[in-house]
Amino acid sequence: MFDSRLRPLIDPPLNAIGSALARTGISANQVTIAGAMIGIGAGVAIGFRYYLFGLVLLLASRLLDGLDGAVARATKQSDFGGYLDIVCDFAFYVAVPIGFGFAVAANLPFAMILVASFTLTGISFLAYAVMAAKHSRETAAHGQKSFFYNTGLAEGTETIVAFVLMCLFPQHFAIIASIYAAMCVVTVIQRTIAARMDFPE
Repeated sequence: MFDSRLRPLIDPPLNAIGSALARTGISANQVTIAGAMIGIGAGVAIGFRYYLFGLVLLLASRLLDGLDGAVARATKQSDFGGYLDIVCDFAFYVAVPIGFGFAVAANLPFAMILVASFTLTGISFLAYAVMAAKHSRETAAHGQKSFFYNTGLAEGTETIVAFVLMCLFPQHFAIIASIYAAMCVVTVIQRTIAARMDFPE
């Protein structure tokens, strides 16, 4: 919901850092993989109940997730880079809830529900992108991307906020996860309605 509104604010500093990284010879794919590994590390830390350390790793991972695109824009964007980015994003999205599920047994059902909701939003996101490509649709609302980004109630910014709240208030994981899972379901409904309107039978 807020991703497209934040882009004009975060892109300039990210692009400056990304250009500096590109000059050192670091590739966008290397940044993507590093971000994913750190993000998975956040899930592991959370699983051992090191919530604040997990939070630090989580934020570092998302910083790298923003920088990989900036490095790509400073060098060369590639289809494989776009593929790798989305796969690594969802590896991170799954790692954090799983971490909370391992941390406290009572969290496990809510972690499973949240992972299921991420699965649905991911499918709706990618299915819409496939249809958008088929119809040659483009958008720059989320910056330069390898494929079409359809908006919704639950996007990257909202996910990060939810994860941060979980790390700061782990005792309320079940409530936060339930609310965010519901937001994901609403997002799937939004995208389904948009697809029905944009891609008629």
